[in-house]
Amino acid sequence: MDFSLHFFILFLFSSFHLRPSTSCHPTDKQALLHFKTKITSDPSQLLLSWNSATDCCSSWDGVGCDSSGRVTNLTRPGIVSGTDFIADTFMSGSLSPFLGNLSSLQFLDLSNLKHIKGRIPLEFGKLSRLTHLFLYSNQLVGPIPTSFRCLFRLEKLYLGNNLLSGIIPPSIFTHFKCLTELGLSGNKLSGSIPNTIGKLIQVKNLDLHANNFSGSIPKSIGNLKSLRYLDLSENEITGSIPNSIGELSELVLLYLNQNKIIGSIPSSIAGLSSLIFCRLSENQLSGRLPASIGKLEKIQRLILENNKLTGKLPSSIGRLTTLTDLFFSNNLFTGKIPKTFGSLENLQTLDLSRNLLSGAIPHQLSKLQRLQSLDFSFNPLGLRSIPNWFAKMKLFKLLLAKTGIEGQLPKWLSSSSISVLDFSSNRLTGPLPHWIGNMTNLSFLNLSNNGFHSSIPAEFKNLLLLMDLDLHSNHFTGCLDNIFSKGVVDPLGHYNSIDVSGNHFSGCVDQDIGNRAAMSSIKSLVLSNNKLEGHIPKSLSELSELQVLELAENRLSGEIPAEMGDAAELTTILLSKNRLCGAIPIQVLNLQKLWKFDVSENRLCGEIPPHKAHFPVSAFKHNRGLCGTPLPPCNHS
Repeated sequence: MDFSLHFFILFLFSSFHLRPSTSCHPTDKQALLHFKTKITSDPSQLLLSWNSATDCCSSWDGVGCDSSGRVTNLTRPGIVSGTDFIADTFMSGSLSPFLGNLSSLQFLDLSNLKHIKGRIPLEFGKLSRLTHLFLYSNQLVGPIPTSFRCLFRLEKLYLGNNLLSGIIPPSIFTHFKCLTELGLSGNKLSGSIPNTIGKLIQVKNLDLHANNFSGSIPKSIGNLKSLRYLDLSENEITGSIPNSIGELSELVLLYLNQNKIIGSIPSSIAGLSSLIFCRLSENQLSGRLPASIGKLEKIQRLILENNKLTGKLPSSIGRLTTLTDLFFSNNLFTGKIPKTFGSLENLQTLDLSRNLLSGAIPHQLSKLQRLQSLDFSFNPLGLRSIPNWFAKMKLFKLLLAKTGIEGQLPKWLSSSSISVLDFSSNRLTGPLPHWIGNMTNLSFLNLSNNGFHSSIPAEFKNLLLLMDLDLHSNHFTGCLDNIFSKGVVDPLGHYNSIDVSGNHFSGCVDQDIGNRAAMSSIKSLVLSNNKLEGHIPKSLSELSELQVLELAENRLSGEIPAEMGDAAELTTILLSKNRLCGAIPIQVLNLQKLWKFDVSENRLCGEIPPHKAHFPVSAFKHNRGLCGTPLPPCNHS
């Protein structure tokens, strides 16, 4: 965290200038040496200078003292930076209870040491002068000590990314009168967020995300008038968002995502006049979006996806001219897309996918010249055709899956700079046009579940940046060579995935497929349910990152190449319903990561090789000459 680095540098500065008039107090020296004995590993020698023969105030790294020789600063974090370096290290061990004897300690930073284990000593509650306590990113366990209620001068407390458990002691919040920052994220804390949290009237940053907190958000949260950052995400919080949330006029960031919050978004949200980042996604919010949401005049990112919000989208959203990202996908919004959305002049991402929106796309959206990503997929828009004014936009992503598009691909796409294009599950027909080769920015293309009927044009090879291709469930014909042999622009343009299943592709699979530049890093290759012939290429063994290979329901013949056993990342091999013969290679069946395998309905013979993974009988059935576990045993007579 930047703040710890800031204070580390500040500490170095202050320790250089503060020259204690007396040597280190023996109680403090004993406490620090006892802490050193609890450290079992110190590879970067952070505590090397801590020697009983030297003075802890003047000679020990990371220790600062006041003029009376009492230790005021102890700073040994695992990440340290300077003007031209960053050092990342660790220490193993536990926290010494003797550190509680540092009665003048104001600043304690043992963060990011990664391997400090055990409990936080109760004795830390004796550090009544402590203003900053940073113990985050270790492996501390157990509860937050109730003795922390005595740390009434504490201004910043960060215990995140540990293994702390139990509830937050309600009493400690009543004593933290000076606390401005509290970070408890990434632990295993549970129970309700105490209502006493409303006593933290000075707090500006409150981060409790990624715990197991339950219960509802306390109404007293509205008392935190200075609060700027509130993150309660990734918990088990229930109940509704309290109306008092609208009292937080200084709030800049509000993250409540990934909880179980119900009810509607309160109209009092209009009171969040400083809000810039709002994420309420992955909850069970319902009801209509309040028109008052249009009063969030500074909002930039508004993320409400994966809820159960209903009703029409408020036209008042069009007033949010600072908005850059709008994510409303996977809700139950109905009606038309408001024309006022065309006023969102700074909008870069607009995602309204997976709702119940209908009607024409308003032409006012053509004014959104900063828009990079538009996703209206899976809405019953009944588009029929894509408006020509889309050509005026400078989109990077255009996703219109299952929106009712009919006819052929619009030619204006040939001069677009679109990188991600998804027109799947529509009623597009005709050939894949030759001008597809002009879409040289394409990295992702999904035209699956349509009615295309043509071969793959030679110009397809010009898609040098294409990495993911999905053409499944169409009527494509011809061979696949133009797909496999396309060019690349290193390091880009190497396939991650290809799915052309459910078409009428024919001919032999390129025997040199494993040596094609575009195929070198492919992870998923799905060619099932076509009319492919010939042998399975031995060169598939060269695809070192291949995880999924599906060649089922074709007309492939010959033997399963033993060389496939060299493709060590394979998890799925589906070869059913072909004309394969011979034995199953032991190297293939015993691929270490293989968990899904099916060679049923072929002409295989011989004994199924011994194998560790469990494959069902159905994976081998309908091969007349095949026998052995899990099929009936072979008759060796």
